[in-house]
Amino acid sequence: MLTILGFAMIATFLVLIMMKKMSPIAALVLIPALFCVFVGKGAKLGDYVIDGVTSLAPTAAMLMFAIVYFGVMIDVGLFDPVVRGILKFAKADPMRIVVGTAILAAIVSLDGDGSTTFMITVSAMYPLYKRLKMSLVVMTGVAAMANGVMNTLPWGGPTARAATALKLDASDIFVPMIPALAVGLLGVFVLSYVLGKRERKRLGVLTLDQILVEEKVEETETVLVGAGGSGTGTGDPKATVATGGSGSGSGTDADAEDEAGDAERFQVLDPNRATLRPKLYWFNALLTLTLLTAMIMEWLPIPVLFLIGAALALTVNFPHIPDQKARLAAHADNVLNVSGMVFAAAVFTGVLQGTGMVDHMARWMVDVIPEGMGPHMALVTGILSLPLTYFMSNDGFYFGVLPVLAEAGAAHGVTPLEMARASLVGQPLHMSSPLVPAVYVLVGMAKVEFGDHTKFVVKWAALTCLIILGAGILFGII
Repeated sequence: MLTILGFAMIATFLVLIMMKKMSPIAALVLIPALFCVFVGKGAKLGDYVIDGVTSLAPTAAMLMFAIVYFGVMIDVGLFDPVVRGILKFAKADPMRIVVGTAILAAIVSLDGDGSTTFMITVSAMYPLYKRLKMSLVVMTGVAAMANGVMNTLPWGGPTARAATALKLDASDIFVPMIPALAVGLLGVFVLSYVLGKRERKRLGVLTLDQILVEEKVEETETVLVGAGGSGTGTGDPKATVATGGSGSGSGTDADAEDEAGDAERFQVLDPNRATLRPKLYWFNALLTLTLLTAMIMEWLPIPVLFLIGAALALTVNFPHIPDQKARLAAHADNVLNVSGMVFAAAVFTGVLQGTGMVDHMARWMVDVIPEGMGPHMALVTGILSLPLTYFMSNDGFYFGVLPVLAEAGAAHGVTPLEMARASLVGQPLHMSSPLVPAVYVLVGMAKVEFGDHTKFVVKWAALTCLIILGAGILFGII
């Protein structure tokens, strides 16, 4: 009976969130509470929830302060020079532009938010793709795959969900996975190079001066992402990328504009925004490098590191309390959504485990899985993560499916850590799932049909996933 109720609870949860009848937070709370009553253990619901919240508090704290930290770093301009450097490197070579897209998406993904990554990446690269008539699905596909690999960062979501669902430390899951994820990211860069070479062969290589001449011939004007065609920069101050000019078209004028307008042409974020702190750039860079090093070396627990880092970043960059409040308010939506999801998950996982449903489901799965596959449950989980995380949300997979697979694996001697690491394999494909809101930001800003993006990216993203899985097995991580 508990087996049937457990699968019914998971199925109800998945159907409601996939059909968007309930928000993930509401579904994580109300559905398990209802099934806890069905099981006849409603009186113990409070104990289950308190136990879950106590165990998940460090994960929620990590996510909260990591979002604040990287949000502040973007606000103060830490990543602006990186963006400008990538755009200057790319120039008008299709191969460099595609590789630069992957690099830029990977770097900006450090903030853990897919929507932010896609907004910045498309704002920077779209004018170049449009000018050279490059394939826009190449841009969306490469950006989605790079973000998918980086989405496995502890504050990105999947790792935190896996840690939450299996009651593990996020650093124990992520740090050993770094070599395999690095191989996956390298695979994305290699794929970007191959796709860029294909685009270069199709289009050839132009210089920025040639683009300016072509614009004059075609009687087009400077294109600013989010701005009007006048080139006055009166549009969205957060996306002012220009790749052309409205000069006379002569070689001298084009050269003069290329030299005089270089700083403006390669800006992604508004260079005059009030939150910039150019005098503190090296402090912020050193603080970020120290923070990431401390995380990898495990000098302190990750939640403590980001708590200290966020406090330092806010205090040094915004010494006035009203400014600190403004920065916290600016990132409050992301913080509330993510941390709220973690605490809501305490109800789901608490009921699933406290009532014994997950144990009964695991025993049933052990019985149906061929005996020869039992010791390879981590491999099975890694392969299953591709379709399951594509056709369902991360919430559904990590809170509904992974605990059951982990229990089944434990019966055959596979540790929860191996299962958690294997569950991250499908993220490069997941980031193009129709259930991921950020992908609509990506295709919308790039003016690409979602179907075209899907047809292009699925095969390459699946290959990236399998590269990560193979590297994980080769290195003995999974």
